Amino acid sequence: MSDLDPHPAETLCEPGIGPGPVARLYPAREVPLGGVRGTYVERTLPQRDLPTVGAWCFLDYFGAPTVTVTGAPPDIDPHPHIGLQTVTWPFEGMIRHRDSVGSDVRIEPGQLNLMTSGRGIAHSEYTVPAAPAGRGLQLWIALPDGHRDIAPHFEQHRNLPVHTAPGLRAIVLLGSLAGVTSPAIVYTPLVGADIEIDPATAATLPSNPEFEYALLVVEGTVTAAGTELTPGPLLYLGTGRDNLELSSDSGGRFALIGGEPLAEELVMWWNFVARDHAEIVAARTDWESHHTGRFGDIAGHTPDQRIPAPPLPGGQLKPRARRPHGS
Repeated sequence: MSDLDPHPAETLCEPGIGPGPVARLYPAREVPLGGVRGTYVERTLPQRDLPTVGAWCFLDYFGAPTVTVTGAPPDIDPHPHIGLQTVTWPFEGMIRHRDSVGSDVRIEPGQLNLMTSGRGIAHSEYTVPAAPAGRGLQLWIALPDGHRDIAPHFEQHRNLPVHTAPGLRAIVLLGSLAGVTSPAIVYTPLVGADIEIDPATAATLPSNPEFEYALLVVEGTVTAAGTELTPGPLLYLGTGRDNLELSSDSGGRFALIGGEPLAEELVMWWNFVARDHAEIVAARTDWESHHTGRFGDIAGHTPDQRIPAPPLPGGQLKPRARRPHGS
């Protein structure tokens, strides 16, 4: 998925400082995906003072029932990425994914779709005719310095591993949770899971005290670390937790993300995750000049379908750092 904001803000993600256990809510903001239908998503990451959770640097909920402007997700024409992995996890609907490494697949509920951009990839996402309206999550993972220039590739996983406990079922999308590990390839210690909790349930979920965690409810009501949540805001839980205390009276479903706090600075702009201004400028120039050695063509698309890069802001891209919690 592309960040279609015509004036994307730059973000400098400073190394994580390990805040210890906290419970802080970050509101979702409605962001337009463009197109004549005016479709919006709910974005909860990055936040002004929380640009990353582990290596997770972007979280959109598309098709969210709480947005004020609804509609079918727009077809997203070819656009570039560098320095990240995109994670698509649909709850409903189907999407056709095509990319410059030759992938042409349907993205369906129950399938994890992981695209690693490395030094550069282009892709498109189109709705499948006659399919139900789409709803699900789109996330980005920042690639660490040692892997951000790897060759791009795409992988799709079905039959993902599941952690079960009384009244709780967790599909482990990426990384490891409670001794269960996903087959998807990641390059930093992290976890991503889709978790359902039954009505009238209290459960304890083992966690890694070296990870920072965040939780987003997508259905029902869930109480986590003493905070009751309904769909909308992101609950940031910090580090230093051996387990997560969860409960629900009516039942609910939520996404859990976490990982070791980043030890690197990242500059994020448009669809690029880089380390400095010059790298962003180079990637934008390569995309605009149709540098096929970096951003290849996509079968079935013509050059005029490529989404043009937004203009860079004046001057150097400025940092926007994580603020101390509670400030």
